[in-house]
Parts: sequence; structure tokens; C-alpha cells
Amino acid sequence: MLKNMFKKTYTIIDTKYKSQKKEEEPSIPQGLWKKCNKCGQPIYVEDVTNNFYVCPKCGGYFRVHAYRRIEMLMDEGTFEEWNDQMDFSNPLNFPGYEKKVQAAKERTKLNEAIVTGKGRIGGQETAFGVCDARFLMSSMGHIVGEKITQMVERATNEQLPVIIYACSGGARMQEGIVSLMQMAKTSAALKRHHEAGQLFISVLTDPTTGGVTASFAMLGDIILAEPNALIGFAGPRVIEQTIRQKLPEGFQRAEFLLEHGFVDKIVERKDQKDVLSQILRLHQKTDLANPPESIPSGAAPEPVMSGNLFHFDPVKKDRRKRNHDKALHNPASEEKTAWDTVQLSRAPGRPVATDYIEAVFDNFIEFHGDRYYHDDPAIVGGIASFHGMPVTVIGQQKGKNTKDNIKCNFGMPSPDGYRKALRLMKQAETFGRPVICFVDTPGAFCGLEAEERGQGEAIARNLFEMASLTVPILSIVIGEGGSGGALAMAVANEVWMLENAIYSILSPEGFASILWKDSKKAPDAARVMKITASDLYEKGLIEEIISEDEPASIQTLPKLTDIMKQKIYGFLSVYSVMTKDEITEQRYKRFRNI
Repeated sequence: MLKNMFKKTYTIIDTKYKSQKKEEEPSIPQGLWKKCNKCGQPIYVEDVTNNFYVCPKCGGYFRVHAYRRIEMLMDEGTFEEWNDQMDFSNPLNFPGYEKKVQAAKERTKLNEAIVTGKGRIGGQETAFGVCDARFLMSSMGHIVGEKITQMVERATNEQLPVIIYACSGGARMQEGIVSLMQMAKTSAALKRHHEAGQLFISVLTDPTTGGVTASFAMLGDIILAEPNALIGFAGPRVIEQTIRQKLPEGFQRAEFLLEHGFVDKIVERKDQKDVLSQILRLHQKTDLANPPESIPSGAAPEPVMSGNLFHFDPVKKDRRKRNHDKALHNPASEEKTAWDTVQLSRAPGRPVATDYIEAVFDNFIEFHGDRYYHDDPAIVGGIASFHGMPVTVIGQQKGKNTKDNIKCNFGMPSPDGYRKALRLMKQAETFGRPVICFVDTPGAFCGLEAEERGQGEAIARNLFEMASLTVPILSIVIGEGGSGGALAMAVANEVWMLENAIYSILSPEGFASILWKDSKKAPDAARVMKITASDLYEKGLIEEIISEDEPASIQTLPKLTDIMKQKIYGFLSVYSVMTKDEITEQRYKRFRNI
């Protein structure tokens, strides 16, 4: 009885407490709070909206509706939709398909799984398409393929770049083989757009899978991705069921694709408008002879025609030679041995490629990957501007400390690095950008995996393709120029060297070991190999020496890069007035005459 009395009393108190608590709790309007489907935490809807639909607690990305994406990226009031209504098509007469599509239309207020049109991003006009996963998981059927193709065709005719935000479960099963054909149709339209010299930026969002991945989504001149987006041809569940193995964590996510060379850059949603605007601006058609920011008067030598080639004006050429003679015969140069130069070229505090890129160029955007296997940190490359002129910049990258050196393999590129460099050079050719390379490597990586992936072929392919590139190429040796690993970045119209750089068939240590069976004779080897800038200039193997009054360091970098900028002005002024044929012919004759 006593037990029942306590139980009754407890029930009365508990009921009153819950009632009081309920009265004290604030009344929350429906829809004001939601539960994050990634971290499970309650989140304030307005906070999510203001944070570009990213969870403020875990950083998880929510899928964005097509028109919201347009609102986030397009300059206000500039978007003009194309093909907003297209007639339904059921090529296989698949039962229940029309009803399913109609339900998707009513639920999403969309005509199909993609919205297309044109507008401006940061003032730059572009064709724009964005998939919406709410509509049958944005699967690609006939209408989706047709809308993309018509958008790309119109962009080609109007000479517009194209941006497509991909999000899809793949081909639309209800349309069978007709859906499969959209992969070929969209790819063919993009090929014509590419051949017309127009830019295509593909942005991969969560998820991008199946036939969309195997067609337009992976064909971008530049491929960007949102963090942690699922990207792959076969879905992870299908792969696990097929191979009967558990997949590693992070497999098929954007970061995995970046590491394996298939994505140029992962861009957070808050930064996407700025990044897209910058990329579009750097791909505007520019007359190299009349860059947006003029070259300072007197900085550039006057080009004159001689046969099929341009050369420096003879008077200025003599002045240029006198400057070199002065550098070659200053007291500091005479006291320095070839081995001293080798040591200086390898000095730990010597600036690396990224130091020069940051100091010489503006608006640099780094791109990653060879599109085959890997992103090699020993090669850094991307697009930038040089006094308003778009350029492609590529450098062989050493580290500044042990950790960085291990990451970039001490500046020794793998085959993937050379393929990345060549991809960026070919991209530069498509868009008419000069290529500027910074050479600094002890040599190409000679490990087992490098041989497995074709190191020799990758270097040979660079030599083969660079010989015929129709845009100017300038290569500057800033440290070590080791063997074929350096030459693969130096099949250029002109090759320059810093005063304390070296350029050789192999290291002095290797030379001494092979010829004299004694690596300790490296100082003697350095002398007889003729590997210094002055040696190579005297033999006519390089065009310029950039003097180092003091050895290159972070402290002397501003002075060095001022000289470098002035000389690059001159280079661009000469080669910008040459035709494509003259550029390739000059480069061919440069090497033919050696």
C-alpha cells in the first residue's frame, strides 16, 4: 500500500513537472529548426541558408535546388532561362513513366532535371546549366541530354563559355538505350565547343555518378568539385557487391579524385562565385600584342623581321650582349668555381617555383592532376595574369623543409607530373595563352612506380608535343636543371637561367661515378661539364642570364623578380606579334641549330 502511495505521488509530481516544463518552453514555429542529416544536430534554418546551405555545426553540404544555385552564383537579374518548357518524351513507352515524371514536375515545379540559360558571374557572361537532384535524382534522359546539347550549341554560336553544375544518379533507366545515347550526344556538342576555342567548366556536386560521370561531367577544360562530393562511374554499393570487398574510407569522394588527378580544384561553396568569376576573367580573349595593361615604355626590345623569324634589333642585341659580358666578367663571378655554383643552386634557402609565381604574377589559380592517375606535387601549375595578360604558369617545385620536400619528392617529378604539365600546356594552346615554366629539379624520379607508369614515355611525349605548341614558351632555370627531367619543361622558344643555376646532362656526382668511378670527383666534373649559366650562354644554349648580385634568397627575391618581370615584358612583346607558324618555326630552328 505504501508502495502504491509513493507511486501515485510520483506520478502526480512528474505530470505537473512536465506540464510546467512544457509551458516554460518557447513556442518554435514549424520549419524554423531542422535536423542535419549528416551530424544529427538541430540547426537553425536561417543559419543554414546564410551559410550557403552548409551545416554550421559539421560543415556538411546540403543539396541545393537549381534556382537557388542560380541565385547564389549569378549576378542579380542577369539570368535568362533557355528551353524552360520541353515536351515530355517516353521513347520506350515505359509503363508508369509519364505519371512518375508528372509527379516530379508537380513536386519540384521544374520541367525537367536540369535548368539551362545564360547570365553573368562577376560581370562575365556565360552559358549555365545546373542539375536538380529532386527531379528523378537528376538522371539523364532524352530531354536532359537535349537541353544540355542545345545550350552548348548556342554557346558555341554565341562564343560563350559553358558552366555545368553536375549532380546525377546516372542514366535514366526508363529510357534505356536512348538515355545511353545522350552521353555521346552531349560529348559531341562539347567537342565542337572545345574546337571553337571556348571554355567549359564542369563543377561536380554530390552525387555525380554513372553515365553523367562518363560523359559531360568529366570533360571540362577545368573541373571543380564541392568538398566530399560523391563522384564515380559505378556507385559504391554496386562496386562492393561486385568485388565482395569493403571499400576504403573516402573512396570516390572529391578529395580522392583530387589526389588521383581527376579534379583541378576543390572549392568551398562560399568561394565558388569568386573562383568562377576569376577563371572566366582569365579566359577572356586577349590580344597579346595589346594586353590590358600596357608594357612600360623602353622595357621591351623592338622586334625586326629576318626571313621567317623575329629577332631583337641589332643595336639593342649588342647592348644585351654587353650586359651579359659585364655579368660574366665581374670579380665575384671569376672567384666562383663551377662547384660553388652547384652548391648555390641547391642551397636550402633558395626560392622555389611558388615563390617566383607569387612574386611575378597576379591572380594565380592552381590546377591539379593529369586526368589519368595522380596529382604530382612536384609540378605546380595553373593560370595567372601578367599585367592583365592571361598566362599559363608551371613550375617544378621543391620543398622549403623536410616535410615539404618529402611531399613534393624533392622536386623530382613522376610521369603524372609531366602529364599534368603537358595537359596545362595544351590547355594554354587552346586558349592562346603564353606558357612560362620554372625549371628546378635534380632530375626525373627514377623509382619503381615511375617506371611502371612510363617515365620515359611521359618525358618523350612532352618533348614531342612542346615542339609544335603554337603559343610562346619561356623556360627559366631557377635552381637545378637536371637531365631529361628538366628538358621536359624546357623545349621553349627561349631558355633563361639565373646566374647561380645549373643545367646539365646529370648531376656532377653521377657524371663522376659513371666516367671516373669516383663520385668524390664531383667538383672536377662540374668544371668539365660546362653546366653554369655563363658556360651555356657562351655556347649559345640559353638566351638570357638573370644576374644575382647576391645569391637568390627570400630577401633578394624582390630585386630578382623585378629584373625577371622586365625581361618577361620583352619576351612577350617580341613573341606576341608572331604568327603561330612563326612561333613553332622559331622553336624548331632553335633546337635544330644546336
